Amino acid sequence: MDRNSTLKGRGAQINVANRFFELTHEIRDDFLEYCALEGEDADKNKTLYLDVFPKTIVNKVQSPDVGMGYSMNMYQGCEHGCVYCYARNSHEFWGYSAGLDFERRILVKKDAPFLLEKFIQRKSWEAHPIIMSGNTDCYQPAEKQFEITRKCLEVFLKYKHPVGIITKNALILRDLDLLKALAKDNLIGVNISITSLSEETRRVLEPRTATIKKRLETVKILSENGIPVNVMMAPIIPSINSHEVLPLAKKVSEMGALSMGHTIVRLNGAIGEIFTDWIKKTMPDRADKVLHQIASCHGGNLNDSRFGTRMRGEGEIAKQINAMVKMAKRNYFKDKQMPKLNTTLHEQFKDGQLKLF
Repeated sequence: MDRNSTLKGRGAQINVANRFFELTHEIRDDFLEYCALEGEDADKNKTLYLDVFPKTIVNKVQSPDVGMGYSMNMYQGCEHGCVYCYARNSHEFWGYSAGLDFERRILVKKDAPFLLEKFIQRKSWEAHPIIMSGNTDCYQPAEKQFEITRKCLEVFLKYKHPVGIITKNALILRDLDLLKALAKDNLIGVNISITSLSEETRRVLEPRTATIKKRLETVKILSENGIPVNVMMAPIIPSINSHEVLPLAKKVSEMGALSMGHTIVRLNGAIGEIFTDWIKKTMPDRADKVLHQIASCHGGNLNDSRFGTRMRGEGEIAKQINAMVKMAKRNYFKDKQMPKLNTTLHEQFKDGQLKLF
């Protein structure tokens, strides 16, 4: 691996063209012009936090194979820089690149707690778990400064509303007090993403995430405090971390995780170009092999949008990976399972509040 040829501290190594704009299109909006620093040098490798003001914060998830009904994202873009991240494509809707812009231009929704409270106060709303981080990590570095996720947890606790969290950052432990309070009423479930036990792999694949050691400690501390934890090995990438399924499952089970989930990598939209550029720079000796094996899991393509197969893949390599995951669950998670979150307390809370009027 030639470290000198890569942009240090970033996952994507390039900015790719935004598919919603022609190459000759000139963006005149002052806000976007100020932020569009495509092609900046490494010595200008800084992150910008940009305020945005959406009208709503909770989204109904239409996909049948994601495993969540509602999600919310207090940030768009993610400084973690995971090169494989499916959320990169969503940055193009804001006028940015799915490459380096996704990691450098973080859109901050400071009104998220207010919008959340407004949403769950609706008389027509029937409590259903809302997942924080359906798109980008709610405990990414920006959260240390803005504390939007913590404020949203306070809203969930206030209204006795169930909430799920997806993160790969140990910063979640800052909010242990709120998580413990939610757990008392079975209102919280945490999903910790751990894709490898190798720190070397983590550094190149997910350059600005918490270390593997810290993530394992996070699983242990949460579990010891009665907070249910599911570990997501997502994505599994052939010939990069696919050999780690069994040892990773064993380790996280020992740390207290109650279950384990997985996906097989797919490189939709701009991510195919970003990942291909990245792997040829960081792992040139196995780049072609990895790309070929990823394609073999998706009918010969790097991308896959087919419901039912896109998350688990197809073909011999995908079958082998899925079989190993099945074995891991049987060996290390027997008689363990994540609890179903409590939706009844919020309904009782609403009824009680209504009786006051």
